[in-house]
Amino acid sequence: MRLAPKADAATALQVTTRILLQALALLTSASAIALGGKPPADSAGCRLEATDYEGWKAEQLSNQWVTLILVPKLGGRLMQVTFAGHSYLFVNPRYKGKYFPPSSNLPQGRWYNYGGDKLWPLPEGTEDDHHWPGPRADLLDDGEFSLQVLSQAPRCAVRLTGPADPWTGLQYTRDINIGSDSPEIWFHAVMKNATGHPIEWSMESVSQYDTADPKSPGQYNHDFWAFTPANPHSGYPDGYRVESGLADPRSFGLRDGPIFSLHWTYLENELWVDSPGDWLAVVNHSSGYAMVEQFHIREGANYPGKASVIFYVNGPSLELDEHGMPRMTSAKPEDTPYYMEAEIISPPVRLAPGETYAMDTHWFPARVASTFRSVTDAALVSEPLTAQLDANGVHLSGTFGVFFPGRLVAHIYDADGAETDVISMQDVNPAQLVSLNQNIRAPRASWRTSVHLEDQHGVDRGSLGEARLTKSM
Repeated sequence: MRLAPKADAATALQVTTRILLQALALLTSASAIALGGKPPADSAGCRLEATDYEGWKAEQLSNQWVTLILVPKLGGRLMQVTFAGHSYLFVNPRYKGKYFPPSSNLPQGRWYNYGGDKLWPLPEGTEDDHHWPGPRADLLDDGEFSLQVLSQAPRCAVRLTGPADPWTGLQYTRDINIGSDSPEIWFHAVMKNATGHPIEWSMESVSQYDTADPKSPGQYNHDFWAFTPANPHSGYPDGYRVESGLADPRSFGLRDGPIFSLHWTYLENELWVDSPGDWLAVVNHSSGYAMVEQFHIREGANYPGKASVIFYVNGPSLELDEHGMPRMTSAKPEDTPYYMEAEIISPPVRLAPGETYAMDTHWFPARVASTFRSVTDAALVSEPLTAQLDANGVHLSGTFGVFFPGRLVAHIYDADGAETDVISMQDVNPAQLVSLNQNIRAPRASWRTSVHLEDQHGVDRGSLGEARLTKSM
């Protein structure tokens, strides 16, 4: 922490005291860990505690907004995320409470898909040592990870470390942490070369989202969507690539933005997008909840098959029988469960022995209305900001799912771009959809407005949108 040059002695003393108290809290936590106990819950409101989840021994990381369930034994999975009572991730009912270690998988070569969120390598395949044969009998997907508590205050953070995998030569670690004042989730994923020779792999974050109908779990959700920015200079002729499944333009395609849009239907599909970043959104209009995953793209990097984002739709598919005739695979939910994978891909990285590569992502659980338009730094946009001049001043409207609790502030500008006024508006929080419908007074020369979100600490988290002032009809 750096003090301002003119900070007075009282301020310096307050800051020093706060640092000492935080250091004491960390030392107390470290002592508890060393003695085999749990660190105390931090007074700011995030906590880590052991729990039983669906029959698995798990760790629960939570604050007032969000709850994360971690099951280290299942390949270091983040098994569930719950926000405002809504659970996002798919948990396979067939394997609840069960564990099949890699050694028991080897004879069958079977994939036990527990669900949740995890890390995988790319490329996949069996043709040579430079391809991963997939999550069958695999330490990366099924190996038991260890969990280390990194901090309890002012953030709650853990590190999951997996075993070294002899097939790929990789070892994964992932730091997961939350604060106490928002539902934002941080991920810092690392792949390490655990061999004595150079290797080259991509890393992908694979998140399986539950696409069952929230009102009728035996059916699939007919209003479930996924979005990510499309590349205006895409390397794919259509702006995306159908890697497998039917090329049905009624289910996916490009919309204004440009944005790649996928409407989930119960037919197997895999779609590759060379998205320029820096977000993807999984949107459940039936329940009014969404998850935004933010990530960074390495400019000029050669991504696997050009894709930086992959959406996989689980469902029945067409195949040829022994007579060469087409037939549909099983459409029973117990055989082909309702879920969709959202995958964020890193570029291929050549690692020397012991060398590492890291990928950082942020998740923002949010509310959503019956429409989706875009994502900003501060919110999911269901209806974009509009600003109309009327007899009462300027009428602002729009619908948003904000990422942080705080207050909306309108910045007013004239035609020359000079800020003429800053107007505090309404308090907001992530658990409630923000339907902006408010009149504000603005200077006569006002030409443009930008609505920002300031969090509870007064930090500007970014714009929800900006709009030219237009006259109402």
